[in-house]
Amino acid sequence: MKIQAEWMRGGTSKCWVFETDHLETTATNLDELLPRMFGSPDSRQIDGVGGATSTTSKAVILHRSSDPEVDVEFTFAQVGIEEATVDWGSNCGNCSAVVGLYAIEKGWVLPSGDATLITTRNTNTGQIIVQRVPTPGRALPIVPDAHMPGVVFPGYKVGLGFRDPAGMTTGSLLPSGAANDLLDADGTQWTVSMVDAGAPVVIVRAEDLGLDTARYETWVDGVELQLDTLEKIRRQAAVLMGLAATPAEAARAIPKVAIVGAPAADPECDVNVMMLSMGKPHPALAITGSIALTLAAQTPGTVLGDITGAMPRATLRLRTPAGVIETWSEERDGSLLVGVDRTARTIASSTIHLPEAIGSAAETSLASASY
Repeated sequence: MKIQAEWMRGGTSKCWVFETDHLETTATNLDELLPRMFGSPDSRQIDGVGGATSTTSKAVILHRSSDPEVDVEFTFAQVGIEEATVDWGSNCGNCSAVVGLYAIEKGWVLPSGDATLITTRNTNTGQIIVQRVPTPGRALPIVPDAHMPGVVFPGYKVGLGFRDPAGMTTGSLLPSGAANDLLDADGTQWTVSMVDAGAPVVIVRAEDLGLDTARYETWVDGVELQLDTLEKIRRQAAVLMGLAATPAEAARAIPKVAIVGAPAADPECDVNVMMLSMGKPHPALAITGSIALTLAAQTPGTVLGDITGAMPRATLRLRTPAGVIETWSEERDGSLLVGVDRTARTIASSTIHLPEAIGSAAETSLASASY
């Protein structure tokens, strides 16, 4: 079996990009196909195309939309590494950045002026994301030259604007109905805020974890010692947010966990953030999570609002392990756009080879897959 795919970097993630039509020809359930393609279950993903980390074991499946107001629809898949699983419960903001670039490179959307807008819909969440790609002279730059924190080399600039993102997964910006809640884990009560915008996120105070808010560089070691506790908090939050019936049934990818603390008189950022991805410290920041943090910063009573002052703001500067990432908010055509600028680049156009047993053993068609 052979499958055509593009290997692309979006933000601080890498993902394999598939067209829906190409996968439909396999007549194979994606919950079976993708783990085998990526080489899971195996912590090295040695017999597949996965990168063996949470930021590189990702897929985007897309097609041109039949909706005249949407250019491209796409589904995000977080492929398990040690487990042969696929999590369809959320979107990836970093990987979202490849969709607009793909549409231009494939001729699905023609450049229009010095900047081209591509309206995309993420099917995991129903979220509309307006993507803005610079196209000076009605073409992509010959050489990509945009830089961003956490990536050494340049790519094409892609602005991502999430349209009215509050409550896209749970139906409410504050799924529990409160700006903060108390959760019990390992004999301790934790004050958290549960926010749904871009992705569901549970926000924890850094000082409650014993982290030194004045020494952000020490956070990783401190967080890694408390991953089990943070996972218990995350799973309890999943139940209170209506994402799972029991803590044991909580998905791996959502809700995400964000640890926040006030910067020590730092004029370059508004808040220090460390986010967890698939149970481990994220090397940069989950972009969908940054959308939730942006609205949390403007909401009185939230853990983050207490740090930022909970005032409306045009930008929010988040210090991450990769550097300071700036998000923005603006009103456009009667809607709220909350966004961030990323870069993206196509790395390779590939033909992926799979064992014939995958195709011959499958009895469930793509139409019955979980996405």
